[in-house]
Amino acid sequence: MSARTRGLIRRPARGWALAAAGTAGLVLATAGVAVANGHGDAPATASAAKAALTAAGERKGRVELKLPAPSGPRRIGTTSLHLVDRSRRDPWLSSRSPRELMVSVWYPAGRTQGLRRAAWLPPASLELYRKETGQTLQIPMDDVDFPTTHAFQDAPAEARAGGNPVVLFSPGYGGQRALNTSLVEDLASRGYVVVTIDHTYETPFVEFPGGRLEFAKQPSDPSEEDYAKALRVREADTKFVLNQLTKLNAGKNPDAEHRRLPQGLRGGLDLARTGMFGHSLGGDTAAEVMAQDRRIRAGVDLDGSIIGPVKSTGLDRPFMLMGNATHGRDNDSSWEDFWANLRGWRLDLRLRDSAHHTYTDLSPLSQQIAKARPLSPQVIAKIEAAIGTVDADRAVAAQRAYLGAFFDLHLRHRDGDLLKSPSPRYPEIEFIP
Repeated sequence: MSARTRGLIRRPARGWALAAAGTAGLVLATAGVAVANGHGDAPATASAAKAALTAAGERKGRVELKLPAPSGPRRIGTTSLHLVDRSRRDPWLSSRSPRELMVSVWYPAGRTQGLRRAAWLPPASLELYRKETGQTLQIPMDDVDFPTTHAFQDAPAEARAGGNPVVLFSPGYGGQRALNTSLVEDLASRGYVVVTIDHTYETPFVEFPGGRLEFAKQPSDPSEEDYAKALRVREADTKFVLNQLTKLNAGKNPDAEHRRLPQGLRGGLDLARTGMFGHSLGGDTAAEVMAQDRRIRAGVDLDGSIIGPVKSTGLDRPFMLMGNATHGRDNDSSWEDFWANLRGWRLDLRLRDSAHHTYTDLSPLSQQIAKARPLSPQVIAKIEAAIGTVDADRAVAAQRAYLGAFFDLHLRHRDGDLLKSPSPRYPEIEFIP
């Protein structure tokens, strides 16, 4: 595995991690700090970015972080499932314990009156995250309110004949399933059922029912073999989750505690129209699972190198690559090989002025903390390496638009013009021939 490939896998540290390119340190797990000036425009230079962050940070007061509002017309609900694969021994444990996963299901909701919004992180995870974030950024976090989502907890699902198409999401190596909530919520608001997966013992921490936390068991400096094993585990996790979704759609309750499920999920998933996307190693996971399981009809890789065999075997179904400003087929041989072996519909996009973690919630939430807290020059430099200088709102809007258009085309056969050529609505997106 090349240094370039390792740099695009990136194992996050726990808490508020900010990654420098090509290193395994400081990567945001679920929130972050980005560069922006007081008008929401991206600074033109690194020095301007630093000045904007410093000036904005002088404003004091309680900080309320918010996720961008979804752009689709549907209200959304969410529920979590504790899934236990008793046919598989957990590969990260020395004991003979079965493999356990936590997943979240996001879906178009029916009635929401009187229901509460779902938390971004569950309680024990949030307190741990708050503590580690403060230590990493070297600022107090007691007066920072972390966001709630736009989804209503356990809301009944909206009734729809034949169900809604399904999209699975896998986070980056060492990432959490909450990491891409801004993209996940938006797809659900457009009429998709989105299932996000935490890969236990690779994810920094996973909270199970009752507040039980299970922590990562990965080495501090993962080897090529460690990454390869993680990819194999993720593939098995994803195929198991697909099997459990079949049970869920048939009216069975796959939750290990048999907690009450939201009304309307039975028959609410059109599993004949299933896609998958992921960030970093999660993007490779999407490609690898597609190669092995025909149930996945279309996939997207958000800025992740391809380290598995699919780069040589290729795919015969639709796939889209989205890279950051300095990552693409011209400098990542795994993408070049994979692209050459794609035999179906394909598209390669690049998000200008971005970095690896622009594709996470790091980008939208970061502007808010930057406007309220002074940050050291060292932290600012790592932030810029992690997320680039693209305006966060513009970056999120562009990602949402192209993800939605891709899955609309290949899961719903709705052919818009967005995927055909560059659009003046999203000048941040470059088409790579």
